[in-house]
Amino acid sequence: MERILVIGGARALGAAVARRAVKDGYDVVVGARDLRAAEVLASGIGATAVRVDLQDESTLATAAERLKDGIDHIVTTGSAPHDVRATELDRDRLLAAFTAKVIGPMLVAKHFAPVLRPAGSMVLFSGVVGWRPGPGSLVKGVTNGAVEYAARHLAADLAPVRVNAVSPGVVDSGAWDRLGDGKAALLSRSAAGTLAGRHGGTDDVVEAVLWLLRAGFVSGETIHVEGGARHKSA
Repeated sequence: MERILVIGGARALGAAVARRAVKDGYDVVVGARDLRAAEVLASGIGATAVRVDLQDESTLATAAERLKDGIDHIVTTGSAPHDVRATELDRDRLLAAFTAKVIGPMLVAKHFAPVLRPAGSMVLFSGVVGWRPGPGSLVKGVTNGAVEYAARHLAADLAPVRVNAVSPGVVDSGAWDRLGDGKAALLSRSAAGTLAGRHGGTDDVVEAVLWLLRAGFVSGETIHVEGGARHKSA
């Protein structure tokens, strides 16, 4: 049975990946900053839990030591949004955003490379805003765009371990529930901005992630799961 570590696996898309991976027969380890939340999810789906905080390198070293008998795949979904314009940037939150998306996964590679099996893989998370600039999306756009390059370079550095990225569009994963009545309007605008004519769903993204785990001849790529939004004319 292949073992997969899902970082950020206690909530939203990470939790959806963890649930589906269990159903597909993987031995799943849910990694999260909030160990209690990871344990609650893990106990409910037949997985195990470990504390992983992308902002704290020591937790990566500890988790890698705990899982030293081997990992086949790592999926990292961590993020630390800082959705402001350039004049409002906060340096600490800027660094946190880069750590969650770019620096953190690189440090995951540092500590887990010795325990990743040669036929295994890493899947990073980017996002469509990396290719669709707009006011207030500076930090998210730059960090998401950087993930594509991180996947390419990590793929070369860790070979034969494969490294790829998934870049979702606007997905109804629960992350937008905080908008209340504004959520429906956001999803409607998103649907209108795609070639597919609809907004994304959690299953769309999870399918892409699981495919990448099995796609043994794909490495260094970013898979765009956004209904063709990058190609829709204004």
